[in-house]
Amino acid sequence: MANEFDRSETARRWRLVLGGAGDERITLDAADLALDGALNALYNEKGQRGGLGASAPNVARWLGDIRQYFPSSVVQVMQKDALERLGLQQMLCEPEMLMAVQPDVHLVATLLSLNRVMPNKTRATARQVVERVVRDLENKLASPMRQAVGGALHRAVRNRRPRHNEIDWLRTIRANLKHYQPEYNTVIPETRIGFGRKGQTLRDIVLCIDQSGSMAPSVVYASVFAAVLATIKAVSTSVVVFDTAVVDLTPTLYDPVEVLFGTQLGGGTDINRALGYCQGLVTRPRDTIFVLISDLYEGGNNKEMLRRAASLVASGVQLIVLLALDDRGAPSYDRENAAKLAAMGAPVFACTPDLFPDMMAAAIKRSSLEQWAAQAGIVHA
Repeated sequence: MANEFDRSETARRWRLVLGGAGDERITLDAADLALDGALNALYNEKGQRGGLGASAPNVARWLGDIRQYFPSSVVQVMQKDALERLGLQQMLCEPEMLMAVQPDVHLVATLLSLNRVMPNKTRATARQVVERVVRDLENKLASPMRQAVGGALHRAVRNRRPRHNEIDWLRTIRANLKHYQPEYNTVIPETRIGFGRKGQTLRDIVLCIDQSGSMAPSVVYASVFAAVLATIKAVSTSVVVFDTAVVDLTPTLYDPVEVLFGTQLGGGTDINRALGYCQGLVTRPRDTIFVLISDLYEGGNNKEMLRRAASLVASGVQLIVLLALDDRGAPSYDRENAAKLAAMGAPVFACTPDLFPDMMAAAIKRSSLEQWAAQAGIVHA
């Protein structure tokens, strides 16, 4: 009996996988027929346009169906496939469709790329969708970021001549336990360790983000991290986005949603121009961490771009090149430029969002990022 059930269930699943190309003798109940219709609308046997029709309400109903039939991870894959296979980008300009979509980072990237052509009736809904994803990311990423960076900054403080009100007594006592005097029942503080002085920024962080279409998910994650970093008083954070033009979004760092809506995804790439602008932001080279997030496909002056990067490194700036900041794995990137930047001493690798806080902590402590990447299982370019 059990074997017969297993065979029947296997046949049913193959029928759903193969769709119309499956064995028509296998009967499906009403629920399976609805599920089969949702799959066939996207994945028919010819890989052509399915049965979603040309109207946003039809698509909205389909989106509601797949959320009912499949788990969240599968829904996100099907939504992405629908955008690519069925050309639904323009339908995202309909409020009723946006309300039916399960939002994720890739959907946010698509909405931002449509920002300039989106009708007014959709903008408020699109902003709500973007804000939902951004707030979810903040809830997930903000605490690890603050803990990792805050801990690294705390260890980076070396105020050895503190005023009385700046003394970190816990660290001072620990550092001087060997000078404990039993007869006086006290510790002689030969070495005094202080907190960083009020108002002092220990590191300047510049995030320079490529906003060309291929980098869209990286822009979303980087914007969230930039906004979190901006809340940490011991660092000064600047964020610059670029395609063929350069836009300084530092004034919008109070809200990552504002940062994202200040981007314009999908343009060309002029890394050289972006580096030229960012050089003007560097006032303390040896205390500056410069993170270039780009796939390094330069559309501007490649030779000059490399010269500017070499100049930053030579001045003492800690230059880090992230080929991607997302969960997609190994990105496509310009290997020749990556090799030349690595030869200058700039670590070059892709980084997932969950590892970014630890990477920034290692940079603040001036640890070897090549060694950090190796320990994290990241392949260095």
